[in-house]
Amino acid sequence: MYGNFWDNLKNAFRHSDNSLYKLIAINILVFFVVLISRVLMTITGFGDWYSTGISYLMMPASLPRLVTQPWSIFSYMFLHEGIFHILFNMLFLYWFGLLIHQYLGSRKLANLYILGGLFGALFYVIIYNLAPYFSNSVDSSLMLGASAGVFAVVVGAATLTPNTTFFLILLGPVKIKYIAMFYVILSFANSIGANAGGELAHLGGALLGFLYITQLRKGIDLGLPVKKVGIFFENLFSGRRSNVKVSYRKEKTTGGGFGSFGSSSSKSATPAPKSDIATQEEIDRILDKIADRGYEALNKEEKRKLFEFSKK
Repeated sequence: MYGNFWDNLKNAFRHSDNSLYKLIAINILVFFVVLISRVLMTITGFGDWYSTGISYLMMPASLPRLVTQPWSIFSYMFLHEGIFHILFNMLFLYWFGLLIHQYLGSRKLANLYILGGLFGALFYVIIYNLAPYFSNSVDSSLMLGASAGVFAVVVGAATLTPNTTFFLILLGPVKIKYIAMFYVILSFANSIGANAGGELAHLGGALLGFLYITQLRKGIDLGLPVKKVGIFFENLFSGRRSNVKVSYRKEKTTGGGFGSFGSSSSKSATPAPKSDIATQEEIDRILDKIADRGYEALNKEEKRKLFEFSKK
């Protein structure tokens, strides 16, 4: 990060490795576009048009309807109508997203958010179509909000570094594993309430967040497909990296880890000294140490290796 919160947010799209503020900025921009559209269309007599249009961006539980608007599985996770809905989602994304960004890097934070949103939507659709309790509401149920992606980030951070402590008003210092547990239990308890669809998406996102970190510790990055799609669009809109990437792949003779899509020299294929490169086993050991004793327990060399690895 390169400044205070507002500087980071204002310049979110001017810097790379800044997915946390990009995600927050996209959610806020979409919120204000929706807000302005709703007010203007309502007072000019086009409120029904607004309701119809926004429904095509929301996630339906009905499979036949989902087939006609497949983009909604992605668009819903950036869509909010209520001020408090987006406020609390963005606060949680910021607080817990900072931890993911610090330990795993910008790319994996974006992967976790997107995967959480997708898995939350999938979980919502499956339960609504299989559980008899929802049979009468499946055709009319629509969902919006970033909560599934945010829950993935929250539970992911709590799985990665459970003993990190937040200071909460009235409660004082609380470990984030207890915060995550509280909200997961609350979502489960409310999964038969008025916002059942949203609560089910929360649970799906939370499950994805836990699986993402546990699998990452085993050397399996569930976010690789999302990463590849993101890199494709980055290269599509910016051709300056394409030649470097081709040259890098030609020189590379061994695979492993998560790969690097940053700059590399085409003049020499000589690898960096082995002592400067963190292996997957070392990263797993460092992550386990963080989980057991916290980030502060790392020595300078371990922090350096984690930082270098997080840029991949």
